[in-house]
Amino acid sequence: MKVLISLTTQDNDYQRAQAASVESVARRMGAHIEIIYADNDPVLQSQQILSVIQRKNSDISAVITEPVGTGMAQVAEAATKAGIAWGVLNRDIDYAGRMSVAHGVPVFEVGVDQEAVGHIHAAQLAKLVPNGGTVLYIEGPAAGSAAKLRTQGTMAKKPAKIDLKILKGNWTEESGHKVVGSWLKLSTSKSHGFVAVVAQDDAMVIGARKAFSEIADTGERAAWLALPHIGCDGLPETGQQYVRRGQLAATVVYPLVAGIALEMYLKAKASGSPIAERTFAAPTSYPAVEALRPMVLSAAR
Repeated sequence: MKVLISLTTQDNDYQRAQAASVESVARRMGAHIEIIYADNDPVLQSQQILSVIQRKNSDISAVITEPVGTGMAQVAEAATKAGIAWGVLNRDIDYAGRMSVAHGVPVFEVGVDQEAVGHIHAAQLAKLVPNGGTVLYIEGPAAGSAAKLRTQGTMAKKPAKIDLKILKGNWTEESGHKVVGSWLKLSTSKSHGFVAVVAQDDAMVIGARKAFSEIADTGERAAWLALPHIGCDGLPETGQQYVRRGQLAATVVYPLVAGIALEMYLKAKASGSPIAERTFAAPTSYPAVEALRPMVLSAAR
């Protein structure tokens, strides 16, 4: 028995941590896994999974995937028709019950409450910049629901005196660096009025800091880098370290759902018990919101 794990990219610390989490679960529970990465390409991801499903004498019993784009209903249909269980990470799907009944294999999703991530960002901003102002806000890609729901959560709970200037990234440090660097080239992209920088993952906000550090104007460079920077993922080796080193004011700890999903599947397989169609893990603030203190910004701002 082998489980195929399909992740979005190796160029993201959260995805690498996802891989490490399933490797740990597999070792502990005596399972075999095969991990593939889609390079943030939804077409490539579908082709990769289909090629494994259709592989002669394939011993894959389940596919657990974090989709780059949509919920991959057609690929899920091909897998479940072949008697292969199907698990989806961090993506809402509407076909789990129907497909499971039709083909007699588990179909399930394991994710994090994405709107709650936005709620935490809003609470962090309320504590860090209580006087309000404009926040440079870097979203993930439009494909899928995570970025949209995180933004909705932030918008719903942020103080009225905080406004968002939204840029679009792609979950990687390189994309954060590129989108912010391009935006900074505009004559209107000055630090005046901005009070914080938020990105929907730690990699993008570190990329943004890199772009700020490359500003030629020393005053502008210092002003941007002095703002509180907030991320998400909060891994012990990266996001939490960035907070301890002062590169980030705060982050959101985002559970490693790949390991959770694999363990759920293996336990259900061993016991013959059903798997819940939908499981949510809760994100948390790092540090705790209650421990945050207002940032003192320069009076010149």
